[in-house]
Amino acid sequence: MTSQLKPCTLDDLATLQAVSRETFTATFGAQNTPADLAAYLDTAYSSAQLTQELTNPESQFYLLYQDATVAGYLKLNTGAAQTEAMGPNDLEIERIYLRTAFQHQGLGKRLFQLALEQAQRQRKAQIWLGVWEHNLNAQNFYHRLGFHQVGQHTFTLGSDPQTDLIYAKDL
Repeated sequence: MTSQLKPCTLDDLATLQAVSRETFTATFGAQNTPADLAAYLDTAYSSAQLTQELTNPESQFYLLYQDATVAGYLKLNTGAAQTEAMGPNDLEIERIYLRTAFQHQGLGKRLFQLALEQAQRQRKAQIWLGVWEHNLNAQNFYHRLGFHQVGQHTFTLGSDPQTDLIYAKDL
C-alpha cells in the first residue's frame, strides 16, 4: 500500500468535514451523550468553522491518503491559532486522527513525523497537544513518542466540560 500526505485546502472542505466527524465520533462517541456529541460536531466541524480554520495562516491541515482513500488528517497551529497561549516558539498538534480501518499500521507515527518536521522547519522549541484524561491509548502513544504532561485545560464537548491533559515535547 502507498501512503501520501497532502496539504488540505478549501477544495477539500467536504472531505475534511466528513473525516473529522467520522474520526471524532469513532474516538469519543461511546463515552459521551448523543446530544453533547451532536452539539460539538455541529459547531466544531461546521462548514463555516472549518473554512475559518483552513484560511487561518497560522493553521495547517494535512490529509493522509492510503492508496486513494483518506486514512486520516492532521491539524497544526502556531501563534495565536494555538488553543492555549503557549508562545511563539511552540507548535500545537490540535488534531491527529485516523479512521478506524487505518489504525495500528504506523500511520499515526507518520502524521506525528510530519508535525515534528514542520516544527523543526519553523524552528520551534516545543511541540504540544491536549489529550483527553480518559483516552489512555492516546496518552500511551504520546508517552512512547517522548511527550510528558505539563498541565491541563478544559475542553467543552457540547455542554460537558472535560479535562484535557497538556503534553509537550522539547525539540
